[in-house]
Amino acid sequence: MERKYFAHESSYVDEPCTIGEGTRIWHFSHVMKDSAIGRGCTIGQNVLVASGVRVGDGCKIQNNVSLYTGVILEDHVFCGPSMVFTNVVNPRSEVVRRDEYKTTLVKRGASIGANATIVCGTTIGRYAFIAAGAVVTHDVPDFALVVGNPARRSGWMCRCGIKLRVEEWEAQCETCRARYSLHEDVLTLL
Repeated sequence: MERKYFAHESSYVDEPCTIGEGTRIWHFSHVMKDSAIGRGCTIGQNVLVASGVRVGDGCKIQNNVSLYTGVILEDHVFCGPSMVFTNVVNPRSEVVRRDEYKTTLVKRGASIGANATIVCGTTIGRYAFIAAGAVVTHDVPDFALVVGNPARRSGWMCRCGIKLRVEEWEAQCETCRARYSLHEDVLTLL
């Protein structure tokens, strides 16, 4: 059966796993068994996709990212270069904690900047934007822009990736003209 994805000759793809049509896996990457990658994804250089990981369609995983067991990426998630996911809250070399892996969910359209760290057990909301170098220790709401260590919300982002200017209880993107409503610290696309 002909493969419908590209894997560079220096990468390793362990069977069984699922890789969608049009996905590209680049140099020195490792896709482990029992993982699933959707259609049209780009897996950059030196990326690990561990067993049990789920990656949706259209995701872009930049160089030097490890997707450890417990990570779930919905469709169209962007993971910037060298960003980090954890999967155990209190790791010790001497203590095996494989039965304590926590799930980290990154929802549709979210972007995670270069060198950011996502502590396991958190949920990143739809179209949220994690700034470069941020350390996420708590859930991030849909459309939120978070920065710093620990990450704190500093604004709101449009689904097209432009920072919104929220006035009173509403916002309209200056680029794509999408409209939003803000109620009780929840931003909703209208």
